[in-house]
Amino acid sequence: MPLSRFRFVITFTFVCLLLFHAYSLQAARLKDLADIQGVRNNQLMGYGLVIGLDGTGDDIKKSVFTKQAMINMIKRMGMALSSDVFDQMKTKNVAAVMVTAKLPPFVRPGSTIDIHVASIGDASSLAGGNLLMTPLKGPDGKTYAVAQGPLAVGGLSFGGKAAEVQKNFPTAGRISGGAIVERAVDFKLPDSGELTYQLRESDFTTVSRMTEAINYFFGPDTANSLDSGTVLVSMPEGYHLVDFIADLENIEVEPDIPAKIVVNERTGTIVMGQDVRISTVAVSHGNLNLIISESIKVSQPNPLAEGETVVAPETTIETVEDEGNMVVLQMGVSIEEIANALNAIGATPRDLIAIFQAIKASGALQGELVIL
Repeated sequence: MPLSRFRFVITFTFVCLLLFHAYSLQAARLKDLADIQGVRNNQLMGYGLVIGLDGTGDDIKKSVFTKQAMINMIKRMGMALSSDVFDQMKTKNVAAVMVTAKLPPFVRPGSTIDIHVASIGDASSLAGGNLLMTPLKGPDGKTYAVAQGPLAVGGLSFGGKAAEVQKNFPTAGRISGGAIVERAVDFKLPDSGELTYQLRESDFTTVSRMTEAINYFFGPDTANSLDSGTVLVSMPEGYHLVDFIADLENIEVEPDIPAKIVVNERTGTIVMGQDVRISTVAVSHGNLNLIISESIKVSQPNPLAEGETVVAPETTIETVEDEGNMVVLQMGVSIEEIANALNAIGATPRDLIAIFQAIKASGALQGELVIL
């Protein structure tokens, strides 16, 4: 092979590898973009009691539902107590809680799932508590799992009458594998092998690319797009359904991300998509600072004069305005150029939110502005 041709082959191969690598960095697996219709989690919920607390539980006199739950529990244990005993209850070692969990698809009876526990009374902490047997029910009122076990609380709370120290939220916790599944959700994959995939974010471009990738991998007419969020897939002959789904899930598709700017005014967080573009627009930014100071002066009468010594506050107001800088953003600039230009005028995140709102109002922002 001539040397020039050999160099051409090496260069061409290297360029192809770079292009494939760049594509793979932007591509995502089909399993991360869409779900099979009907294959989903199911919400479970139950009411229970947490015992063994060190005086941080509910106040029985104020939390009527906690007291009633304790009475019912004691009666179920076969203990017959008079009503006077229940009226004299003063324990604070018990807390009423709500228990929630997600029942995964295809889970079978005997499997364990994680549960989350949160106080619904006036308990100050659930640390060190133990959840008593709690049925977890679905929207149909049937019991699908039973929860019980010691809580893991990721917070603490200590203090007295003068001071208190708290970290995270001690009134909520979780139990890993704390519930045993007692009933499975009736769902079966279709025997015909026809699967309906639903995109988590509907988009015509993404669903078109997904259909094209599936047909390229399995052959033409394997997948058909129904709308912007649904793809109908037919299993080819000679495939086992589970193996077919496994191969489908690992097909890589490059999703199309809409041009969008998401801002959170409460935290000052700004997230911009890579396809955000701005038409030619001039931005001027000037800060107006209002400084209010207050000093205390004493007004005292002259000697031998009638009057009283009083304290008179004096308030002064000063305004300081920074110089405004005019920055021109050219049409079609990238997100990096937008950030550099706005940083050049010293705009803080909260200032950027106001600037983006003004640019959107002027019609120069090609993208959606989402304010949380």
